[in-house]
Amino acid sequence: MWYFVSPEIVFGEGALDALDELEGRRALIVTDGPLVKLGLVDKVKAHLDKAGIEVCIFDGVEPDPSVQTVRRGVQMAQEYRPDWIIGLGGGSPMDAAKAIWVLYERPDLQAAEINPFIRLGLRQKARLITIPTTSGTGAEVTWGIVLTDAEEQRKMGLGNRENVADIAIVDPEMAAGMPPQLTADTGLDALVHAVEGYTCSWHTDMTDGLCLSAVRDIFEYLPRAVADGADMEAREKLHNAATAAGLGFGNAMASMAHAMGHTLGALFHMPHGRAVSIFLPYTIEFAAREAPERFAELAERGGVEGARALAERIRDLCRDIGNPTSVAEAGIEQAAYEAQLDKLVDDAFNDTQMITSVRAPDYDELRRLFVYAYEGKAVDF
Repeated sequence: MWYFVSPEIVFGEGALDALDELEGRRALIVTDGPLVKLGLVDKVKAHLDKAGIEVCIFDGVEPDPSVQTVRRGVQMAQEYRPDWIIGLGGGSPMDAAKAIWVLYERPDLQAAEINPFIRLGLRQKARLITIPTTSGTGAEVTWGIVLTDAEEQRKMGLGNRENVADIAIVDPEMAAGMPPQLTADTGLDALVHAVEGYTCSWHTDMTDGLCLSAVRDIFEYLPRAVADGADMEAREKLHNAATAAGLGFGNAMASMAHAMGHTLGALFHMPHGRAVSIFLPYTIEFAAREAPERFAELAERGGVEGARALAERIRDLCRDIGNPTSVAEAGIEQAAYEAQLDKLVDDAFNDTQMITSVRAPDYDELRRLFVYAYEGKAVDF
């Protein structure tokens, strides 16, 4: 038995208009400062004004949101008492919104206690809307929550099926202002979601088609969106592909590239999409011997044959859009990397995304993968 969880999804040009018909009294918008300055929060607020809904804004979300930030958001929610919480932004604001919503509903819980094996009993006080402004994380349709423990310098993978959004609004206009580097990083994040959702050991018939479609569209439209941010066909296709990939991996799982990328991002503060995409070709080369047919099917979507060709196709895509293909190319000094190597391996082993790899590495193999990914060396073991 398996579950497929999804919000109601409103997508395409003009999707934001769905807010005009929203019923409620008060909404708390969870976002970040730059989106306030860009005017995207005002766009959402204008629609909520039409619906007669009062708005309060919590714009204190930082990249890789911390537990401390979430606690401040929960305090604001408790004081304002919204009946809608709206996560507006990339993965960080949407993850923060999910956590704030859960802890607003369940003040008896600590953030670290949000897990798939308890009943949360949500929707007694509020419901959740997610509005992505980047095309990559898929957080608008997933129930996963990634928070950073600033004290221990590690990311925590949290979440429960109950905390999936009620409504996800996927409007390409909200992503039209992304600069090229952000487009590249988040688009590659979506590609990793689609590849790992299709090849992890928990993939299902319900998720395979979403992942395959997303891989095809990301290979085709990501370079166009990076090259020309005003190419709205590419923007819309990429925005929809990111959501499809989110539904795919969110109802299957990610895998080793995410486990390794989480640890790298936590220790060296690298954007999430860049971190996981660096590791993806190396984990494909490592894992493909256990499921060659699935990697071969993905390779066809990239116009090549075989798992190793798929890994090279992904490296070529990264180069084409100006992203690194090794940890060294990402600008991390070798001495600093080697000093953290034991922690990188330990934390990756403890990451929830490691358990779905079709080929489980032992400690030495995982350590070698981190070394190979630093050097940019194709995996030969």
